[in-house]
Order: sequence, then structure tokens, then C-alpha cells
Amino acid sequence: MSRRLTPVASGPYAPPAPARELTAVSADGARVHVEVHGPEGAPAVVLAHGWTCSTAFWAAQISALRAGHRVIAYDQRGHGRSDAPGAADGYSTQALADDLEAVLAATLAPGEKAVLVGHSMGGMTIMAAGGRDKVREHAAAVLLCSTGSSALVAESLVVPLLRAGRARTRVTRSVLGSRAPLGPVTPLAKRVLKYATMGPGASPDKVEACARIVHACPRDVRYGWSHVLEGLQLDVEVGELRAPTAVIAGTVDRLTPVVHARRIAAALPECLGLTELTGVGHMTPIEAPEAVTARIAELVGTYVQVEQGTPGEPVEPVKEDA
Repeated sequence: MSRRLTPVASGPYAPPAPARELTAVSADGARVHVEVHGPEGAPAVVLAHGWTCSTAFWAAQISALRAGHRVIAYDQRGHGRSDAPGAADGYSTQALADDLEAVLAATLAPGEKAVLVGHSMGGMTIMAAGGRDKVREHAAAVLLCSTGSSALVAESLVVPLLRAGRARTRVTRSVLGSRAPLGPVTPLAKRVLKYATMGPGASPDKVEACARIVHACPRDVRYGWSHVLEGLQLDVEVGELRAPTAVIAGTVDRLTPVVHARRIAAALPECLGLTELTGVGHMTPIEAPEAVTARIAELVGTYVQVEQGTPGEPVEPVKEDA
């Protein structure tokens, strides 16, 4: 799955084997790796992961939902087994939107509805594509997890001690946009990753799972997408996302602090509410898997089953501090 590291092999964050795999071809010819889990004909869920991650990031959600849902997960371009952008213009939110459009066309029947779920850059992908007719055709509802639409570097809290302002923005830009290799997953590397991306209560198995996924991302891909995130401007596109949309965020997220989620929720045409998870950081699908999975299942039950008449496997909601 990865060029250097494999995901964890056991436990709740070990990626399950897909029922089938396929390749979606994007507008510029990029080949996007897609996995389909669960029975054909079941209510559909489409998962878009974030920067430096892969389909392995959704292991907990796939495992919990696949009995009664058709779960479609894909590697963002340059990540996992998808093609890396061949030119500078391949790194853009429009390219991400093209990839999502290609995945939907390759996996869903014309007019078939699905719940679209995006974490971090995956949420930005959905926001960038939300105004497109070919995406609206398939979007029954949306879940945005730990994401933002603009000012990511200026509002990031990954650099300690510095107050908001030019100095912090400059240092944050250099950290997030570094070309330095991440190297092996060492105890020190896991401490750094946990500080930057997870809440203080994240358990060692969650940190290990995240570290293996993030460290597997090729350095050039990580660097290329860092510049897209630095210049991100999707505030207008948020207003074009007309599907019913729920938002989830961690209260101690340093990469996309909860102020981003609040801003998005206020701007959405049809917001279903913002869930703030106390003590959770940026990696919500791994840090709070039950809360994320339950919200997905709830959206499917409300917006997909009613329209398509296909019952999904119920997932018992787990109470989270909010």
C-alpha cells in the first residue's frame, strides 16, 4: 500500500481487505486507486482522506460500516496507490475535485445518492467540488471532519509559544512546508506527530496507526500539497455546498482549530449542526472513531435509505463529550 511503510496489521486500525478494487481516471489522466467494501446495492458512503494519509486512515469506519453499507474509499492523488501529480497544476483543489468526480462516476450509478465524507484535505475536496452538477447528482448528504476553507497557516496552532501574527505564520509555513523527510517511525517521531495532530489523550495504538500512515506519504507529495493548503481559499465554495452537511471538529485541533469548523457551519446553506469533540485533535476518524462512524450511519439512515429504500446496518451511537 505504501512505498516505505505498511499500516498496522492488527487491531481496530488495521485496514480490512476490500471486496473489490478499481481505478478511476481523472480529468487530466491521473489514475486514482479506489476500494469498495461491503455488498453491492447497499447504501453508499464515499470517504475522502486528508493530507499525507491514505485509505488506511478510514479502517475503523470501514470495518464498522461494511456489513450493511457499500463503503467507497480512495487514495487522493499522490497518496497511497494513486498517481502523483505529473505537473505543478496537478496540485490544486480543482484537481482534487476532478478526482472526486471521477471516483463518483466510476462507482455510482447515474443519479445514485451517497453520503460524502471528507477529513481535512478530503473535506476541502468536497467543498471544492460541491458546486459541480456531477457531484450534486450523487451527494445525498455530507460530513466534514476537521477541515477548513481558508487561512490554514495563519490560524494553525502547531507552533507553540508564538502569538498570532506574521512571525508565527512564517514559522508555521516553514514547518508545514518543509521538504525534510519524516524518516522512520520512532518514539520521538510519534511524540511530535501526536503533539501536532492529536489530542493529549490519544492512546498509543491510535498514535502508531496515524504515524505509519503519515510517514508513508512521499516527501515530494507532502511538500507539493503543503503549498496548496497554504494558499487555500474556499470560502465562496462553502456557500455552493447545498447538500445537507454536518460538521465534526476536535476542540484541541492544532492544524485546523475549531474556529474553522464554526466558520464553515455558519456559512453552509444547509448545516445539520456542528459537533465539537472535547479533548480530540485533528485526526477525528481515528481519535473518535465511534462518534464519526455513528454520524455517518445517521446521515445514511436519514438521507440515503429514505430515497433509495435500502436498509443499512444500524450502528449504535456512542456518546461523546461535546
